[in-house]
Amino acid sequence: MVTCYDIVKAMLRSEKGGSLEKENKYLFRVAGSATKVDVKRAVEEIYKVKVDGVHTLNVPGKLKRVRYRTGYTTGWKKAIVSLKEGQKIEG
Repeated sequence: MVTCYDIVKAMLRSEKGGSLEKENKYLFRVAGSATKVDVKRAVEEIYKVKVDGVHTLNVPGKLKRVRYRTGYTTGWKKAIVSLKEGQKIEG
């Protein structure tokens, strides 16, 4: 059984995420198989807020090189969650 904590891995605290908080939007790292509906339900259950909308995007892995070997870091999925007016995530 998949729980809401399996869907939402972590809240992302970055420079871009900090500027989006003024617009009542928050960034999350989510499971690769998670849909927008899954993310909405999980955020509402974990943080006890009302979600207005969800945008998701796949972040591709970056090319890295160690000496003569090249490879890619693991790609991941990001979600931008918009909250309804008056809602806020503390923390």
